[in-house]
Amino acid sequence: MDYFDIFVSILGSTIRLSIPLIFTALAGLFSERAGIFDIGLEGKMLAAAFAAACLAYVSGNAWIGLLGGIGISIVFSLIHGFASITNRGNQIVSGVALNFIAAGLTVVLAQAWFNQGGRTPSLAGEARFLPIILPGVDVMRDVPIIGPLYANVISGNNILTYLAFAAVPLSWWVLYRTRFGLRLRAVGENPAAVDTAGISVIWLRYRALVVTGFLGGFAGAYLSIAQSAAFINNMSAGKGYIALAALVFAKWKPVPVMFACLLFGFLDAVGNFMQGKPVPGIGEVPVQAFQVMPYVLTCVLLAGFIGIAHPPKAGGVPYVKER
Repeated sequence: MDYFDIFVSILGSTIRLSIPLIFTALAGLFSERAGIFDIGLEGKMLAAAFAAACLAYVSGNAWIGLLGGIGISIVFSLIHGFASITNRGNQIVSGVALNFIAAGLTVVLAQAWFNQGGRTPSLAGEARFLPIILPGVDVMRDVPIIGPLYANVISGNNILTYLAFAAVPLSWWVLYRTRFGLRLRAVGENPAAVDTAGISVIWLRYRALVVTGFLGGFAGAYLSIAQSAAFINNMSAGKGYIALAALVFAKWKPVPVMFACLLFGFLDAVGNFMQGKPVPGIGEVPVQAFQVMPYVLTCVLLAGFIGIAHPPKAGGVPYVKER
């Protein structure tokens, strides 16, 4: 395998590994732009992955599984909203609680329903989102440089992969070119001004959380019925927290969010590729050293080494209507 083939292989793996991060980071973007910090992204992703795998297995249809994942993720978002918006509870505590609930409940239910050690049965056929081969792959495959990229990176991905990249410009358009997006950004910066204009801060923030749950459902469904063929205990593996780091790194902007997620996906892909391979001048490095790189980068970014990232001014602060 020459260097270009290695590059293409890592690039294809980068795309696949970054998809749940893109969906989750965009989900967090909508809630945090509305002034609601959502540490519970990890829990939403995990719960959605479990629900999607269960419904896909029972129905034999991946689209029904996706709808189930979206549904349970929105329910988690509404619970977070009830705790932090309606009852003005601590948003961080609410999010962490949802993460714990998802981590425990998915394993208990999986074991009770399927008795396979906390996982669901394997999915096959229409119960999964299978790779899509784009037109012209056979013709393009032998074209230098462009052919392998088209055949192995652009083509051969499942439908959720293409939807993730389509969601980036769509999110930008919603946030910056629609009335809903303008109000959403305003309520995250100055909810009192929005309230003075006669717009319900509570209703607007709930709508933002519904969008968050919707995108979080895609992330979870991708993990269990697209990237994998079953739900596995704790299969989100901290991706929700990495998506939050990408969100901070990208300063709460949709397009930079995508590139930040691709960076994390690239580090993950390099770690997978380097398993058992020697590093020139060093020799074989323990695989754990590569696997930990995305998490080390998360700590580095959250420590502020990428410059000051200013969150929405009203973020994390419950709104109390002035009388």
